Parts: sequence; C-alpha cells; structure tokens
Amino acid sequence: MAPAPSPRRPVDANRSLMPAWLPAFNLRVTNRVQGIYAPYLPPLAVVVHVGRRSRRVFTTPVIAQLYDGKVAIPLPYSATAQWVKNLQAAGGGEMIRRGRRFGFANPRILTEATETLPPIAVRALARMPVLVADLA
Repeated sequence: MAPAPSPRRPVDANRSLMPAWLPAFNLRVTNRVQGIYAPYLPPLAVVVHVGRRSRRVFTTPVIAQLYDGKVAIPLPYSATAQWVKNLQAAGGGEMIRRGRRFGFANPRILTEATETLPPIAVRALARMPVLVADLA
C-alpha cells in the first residue's frame, strides 16, 4: 500500500524565494535591460504602476499569463514587493504585453488555488504567491 501524499504546506505570501541581495541588483541592472524587450516578448510583460507616496510612474518587468479576462503574475519576491503594494493601493494598474496596453483592476494575492487559474499559475502556487487581477 502506497503512503498517503503529505498535505501541501501553505505558501507564505511574505517569504521571498530570492536571496536578499537580488532585488536591489535587479532594480538597478536587470529590470532596466528587461524593460527594453519585456513589453514585446511573451510570457514577459511590463507592469505600469504609480508610487504610493511619490506618485511617480514606475515600470516593472514580470512574467504574466493572460486567461479568461484575467492576468496571473507569479511573485517570487513575495507579496511584499513595492510594485505589488503600489498596485493594491491603487486598486489596479496597466500592463504592456506583446506591444499592447491592458488595464487591470482588483489585484489580489493568492496563496492557494481558490479560483480557476492557468496550469502554469497552479504550478507556481506550489512555491510562491500569485497576483491575479481582472483585465479592464
């Protein structure tokens, strides 16, 4: 008789999978390079958001999956990333993917599959939170 599968441990939305030094490096180097081609090369996209305090417009390259009038974005840096907080505070933002601009609203953080998700987002949920928003 095979052992019963162990129950999956819930994902901690505030735990980053990345080393502590990587976000600062990506902000200064990687994001600037990826920002050039991410709006045109799926599954990459660029999220456009407004700073909560500065009111400046920022762009952040992400991996995004469009499905059923929604977008799913895995969050390897956790749900505490500044761009995620900016989107939640504003109630949404914009995304540029394949050269097209999409508005989205109602951003929410999922740590388990409580709604229908594409297969790639379901696999990501096993290790990290996923941001889901409705396309406007």
